[in-house]
Amino acid sequence: MQPPSRQDYVSLSLPGLESGGYNNSKQWRRQSCWRKWKQLSRLQRSLILCIVVLLFIFGLATYPTVTEHLRGLGDGEHDTDSKDIPGPTFPPLLPEPDKVAQPALPEQTSQRKLSTKSRPVLQRRGNASEVVAAVQKAAVVKEDLEEGVISSWHGPLVDTNQATDGAKSKEKDNSPADHEAKLPQDSEASRLEEVRKAFRHAWSGYKQFSWGHDELRPISKTYSEWFGLGLTLIDALDTMWLLGLKEEFEEARAWVATELTFDKNVDVNLFESTIRILGGLLSTYHLTGDALFLDKAKDIGSRLMPAFNTPSKIPYSDVNIGKGIAHPPRWTSDSTLSEVTSIQLEFRELGRLTQEPQYQAAVDEVMKQIHKLDGKQDGLVPMFINTNNGQFTHQGVYTLGARADSYYEYLLKQWIQGGKKDHQLLEDYLQAIEGVKKNLLQKSSPHGLTFVGELSHGQFSPKMDHLVCFLPGTLALGAHNGLPADHMDLAKELMETCYQMYVQMETGLSPEIVHFNMHEGSIRDIEVKLADRHNLLRPETVESLFYLYRFTEDHKYQEWGWEILQNFNKYTKAREMKPLFIFQWESFRCCTCGGCYFKCLVLSTNQND
Repeated sequence: MQPPSRQDYVSLSLPGLESGGYNNSKQWRRQSCWRKWKQLSRLQRSLILCIVVLLFIFGLATYPTVTEHLRGLGDGEHDTDSKDIPGPTFPPLLPEPDKVAQPALPEQTSQRKLSTKSRPVLQRRGNASEVVAAVQKAAVVKEDLEEGVISSWHGPLVDTNQATDGAKSKEKDNSPADHEAKLPQDSEASRLEEVRKAFRHAWSGYKQFSWGHDELRPISKTYSEWFGLGLTLIDALDTMWLLGLKEEFEEARAWVATELTFDKNVDVNLFESTIRILGGLLSTYHLTGDALFLDKAKDIGSRLMPAFNTPSKIPYSDVNIGKGIAHPPRWTSDSTLSEVTSIQLEFRELGRLTQEPQYQAAVDEVMKQIHKLDGKQDGLVPMFINTNNGQFTHQGVYTLGARADSYYEYLLKQWIQGGKKDHQLLEDYLQAIEGVKKNLLQKSSPHGLTFVGELSHGQFSPKMDHLVCFLPGTLALGAHNGLPADHMDLAKELMETCYQMYVQMETGLSPEIVHFNMHEGSIRDIEVKLADRHNLLRPETVESLFYLYRFTEDHKYQEWGWEILQNFNKYTKAREMKPLFIFQWESFRCCTCGGCYFKCLVLSTNQND
């Protein structure tokens, strides 16, 4: 046998590997991955890059929430005995918001209170009928004892010169611990001047860049048109009168007299035109007695009437005020419930002032149709209604937020406006409040803030719109007018929650929507999603603060309103800088033709940049 032949070896030297040789390093493998990447088709590489970009964007979006949560966990480990609401962390580029010193909220002692079987205030079945009967009886007795005391819509609903009586004596607590000392007169005067200053700031921008147009765009220093009817100008008339801005008022009045015309081939939204234009003109007429504003109100009111020419008597959402043709939105035959049930105050008052009954008859018919419809849940109504058959659509979703909110508000205000005589309105309102207590009312964790969530096909969601903050004021107004005293208690709890929606934010301004934590071990009560981190300068919280202060005389509500105004001034004025916010201010009205009593406070915050 021959011995094995000698094997020859070939030595290969690679650049960069002479020292150390091949060591199975990761660097060598990365070169292999790059070859694999180059072997992929263009489509495959594009798909992978898209996935990576999406993951990166998702990471950026969730990073603030994750870090805040982790920070909260760390704080909880180091300070487990703290009972205070976690204070906000202020970015270094933002000035610290103005805050009123307030006592810490106690933590909830037991989460058992949050179960659906044990809510803070339980519904008592049949309570609405009992209260209606009691109110009827009380009204008769009061009418016998005090001639002329019963409120009538043939005059002002609230006399700012007289002390509130009745329910306020029950609401008021004389304990000095519960009420802050009244402000000195000079301090009140200086604050009022600050309100005027804030209004003048917003008004000067509107006058300079968008005079006679609907809305100001303060960043681009131009305007936007919705209907082309000077929405902001008309909506601000009564505010200027109340603030004593006579020069500004006269300029605006001259525009109304010479430039405002409704003979235009333009589609307008029935709801927005009613609360902003018709309501603004009626409020200004009541304040000034100037027939110009009543004439203009009658003109626009008559042009809106074709919207009610539907098979169901439920009005269309849009109407061409030049051609007199109404129609639903282009994409559906439905109207939102809040829109068709939040025009009644203005049309009823227009009918009274003009002695033309068709205005009130049209809107009263809407309320009668809603009253007898099926599809409600404990007085709560769906968000949409079909204008052809007059039936609810999209049933199973119940909220006091967008598309349903002002239905509940207007039930009570119509009842008061009509002299508290329409017990159908009162019954619907009381049933709805009991439905809120039964289905939507919950408490947050860890501090037990009372909030109003939403119900979707039997599933509760701890989501609360800023719009829902109309409810504390509405409940207080009802309690002040003889409705159950526990409505005032609930109003105070919800008012605290709405205030916390402001004070717990970095800027001291509430987001559009918040979500409440309900689980044991939560670090903070309120969470805000990325898409909801904006403030539209809405008036609901400020209106409710007005009512609570008026009816309880507790000066903390006055202080809270002042704090909110200061933060609006601090953070929402447009400056010469790259904007990080939506650059358009809305001409929100407060959804009531009696809104002139509080708009001197409200408009200073929502008529801003």
